[in-house]
Parts: sequence; C-alpha cells; structure tokens
Amino acid sequence: MITLWHYLAVAAALFGIGLVGFLTRRNMITMFLCAEMMFQGVAINFVAFARYHGNLQGQVFVLFIIAVAACEAGIALALFLMLYRRGKSLDASTWQSLRETGVPPAVDTEPLEIEVKVEDEHLAPAGVRPKHIPTEEEAARV
Repeated sequence: MITLWHYLAVAAALFGIGLVGFLTRRNMITMFLCAEMMFQGVAINFVAFARYHGNLQGQVFVLFIIAVAACEAGIALALFLMLYRRGKSLDASTWQSLRETGVPPAVDTEPLEIEVKVEDEHLAPAGVRPKHIPTEEEAARV
C-alpha cells in the first residue's frame, strides 16, 4: 500500500532535482523547466496531504498552481523568444544589463565564450525559391 511518506518522498525528490537544476544551469529554458519541476513537487505534496486529511482543499490549490504554471509557460516562451532575438543567447549570465540599478554584476568563475554567427536573416518572399549559398565543401569542389 502506498502511504503518505511515499508521496512525500517523490515530491521531495522532484523538488530537489528541480532546485539543483535551477541553481546549476545557465540556460533560461532549462532553468524554467526546473522551476516547473519544483512546482510539481509542491503540487504532489498538496494532493498527498489533502488525501491524507480527507478534504479537497489541497487539490483545489493544485488547480490554481497548474493554472499559474500554464500562464507562466506562455509568458516565459514569449520572453525567451524576445531575449533570443535581441541577444542571440539564452545564457542567463549574458543578460547582466537587465539587473536593477545599483546592483553589482554577477561575475562568472568560468568566462563564457560566445560565437555569434549571423547569416542573412532575411526570408525570401512566399513562392520565391531562396538563393542557394554554397558551403565550404561545395565551393572547394567547384
């Protein structure tokens, strides 16, 4: 039989994995997914205690958590797209310009090497075949 402690152990494992992932990763999408993992660990705790006490209060609260997580996912996706278009990177350490005024910048112990390779960013109009740009191998064969 599955007891309350089994649910709490799974929830603690989810929350712990999410916390470690959030603190050790730099990619914003990975950090977002780890935060969602922590939300799910908390949600399992609420459902487990609601089942243990025989009421629905914890389950109703979980519905609110899921609704907030869905809204957060939409906003985060829009934010990630705009940040990537602006800076060509989703590394959290490269966004020092977004910090509050008066707060010193965080300095990484390992500097991040970023190579931004910008090619022609213009799309061809609909119905027009894009111009073929030969690769180095194709140029060497000619």
